[in-house]
Amino acid sequence: MTFSIGIVGAGQFSGQFARLFRAHPGVRDVYVTDLLPERAVRLAADEGLAGTFPDYEAMLESRAVDAVAIFTQRWTHGPLVLQGLGAGKHVYSAVPMAISAQEIADIIDAVGATGLTYMMGETSQYHPATVHARNKIAEGAFGRLFYAEGDYVHDMDLGFYDAYRYSGGEDWKATASYPPLLYPTHSVGGVLGAWRTHAVSVSAIGVVDERGDGVFDRSVSRFDNDVSNATALFEVAGGGSFRTNEFRRVGYPSHIRESRFRFFGTEASMEQLATVALWQDKAGVADIGELLEPKPTTSPDDPSLRHIAPELRAAFTSGSAPVHDRARLPRAYDRMHNGHEGSHHFLADDFVTAVNSRTLPPVNAWVAARYTLPGIVAHDSARQGGVRLEIPDFGDAPGR
Repeated sequence: MTFSIGIVGAGQFSGQFARLFRAHPGVRDVYVTDLLPERAVRLAADEGLAGTFPDYEAMLESRAVDAVAIFTQRWTHGPLVLQGLGAGKHVYSAVPMAISAQEIADIIDAVGATGLTYMMGETSQYHPATVHARNKIAEGAFGRLFYAEGDYVHDMDLGFYDAYRYSGGEDWKATASYPPLLYPTHSVGGVLGAWRTHAVSVSAIGVVDERGDGVFDRSVSRFDNDVSNATALFEVAGGGSFRTNEFRRVGYPSHIRESRFRFFGTEASMEQLATVALWQDKAGVADIGELLEPKPTTSPDDPSLRHIAPELRAAFTSGSAPVHDRARLPRAYDRMHNGHEGSHHFLADDFVTAVNSRTLPPVNAWVAARYTLPGIVAHDSARQGGVRLEIPDFGDAPGR
């Protein structure tokens, strides 16, 4: 069984997935649309896609398209997902799922009502540290897990200015001020992708930006946001807690590793930094860095990455780490570009497999809500000076 898919948004990120979807044996045709038609035409030509559509509405009306993959601005995902599901299309969405609790509730309701496949493409689900921690938790190696940390530390100076200029047009500063805690899924998802629990409350603190360059300026920001760094402490169901950092002004080499994780249990712990990863128990310490290190398969100078800021290219070149089990993947992926610590191949395959087998993907709507909504509530907490707030939960997917 195969299906056709339409790429929505021909920006810096979508081309990588257009290539992976086109190569997957479970996909028949790949189309693309973009608000700037010339970008769609260029992507279709570069990747040999089946064609373009003049706009999203035309794509949704077409019987030639069975599913859509949304790679648009962060705050647009919720409405576009709902449009896609309403038109009878399966939906793959880049992160975040949405930016409000109501949008998330509406997506879950739509998935439940239609029976269509929805998946959020959270890269941290397959971050090597998350995969390793998930395996160790399943083995019981941590004992009782009671605390974890997840950081997404990516300085604006390391490629984000160029990325926002590329996607934001003349008013790019208004959108470059996107609140850090409304983009929480790399840090939250990396923790909860291993630890099978969910957040029930949060207290968060934001740090007001002092650069003074018009980014993170409330008078300019379309989000009324002046916070560039934020920290959130979450309580989890069943007892325990985890802390996340979302930093956009930080002296840290995010081109080496932008997401990093730590897990602490009663019998063992695991810690990851930029270039070091350790497994620790009461007997000693073991270096597990090699096990978690993806080996690059593409040069940062590859022509396919020419439109991406040099500081961001490492995210698009990583291969797989030894901890990744590639046995299930199509053999066509063996020599193809990967990215974001080896996650891209698995994410593309998750969605194709779910659509063709009519099964739930790992990061389905209910899981995506647990990765996204904690950040939305944390943002509210930070705006209220750190007051502790409860986090609603939509439960597990039916049948799970």
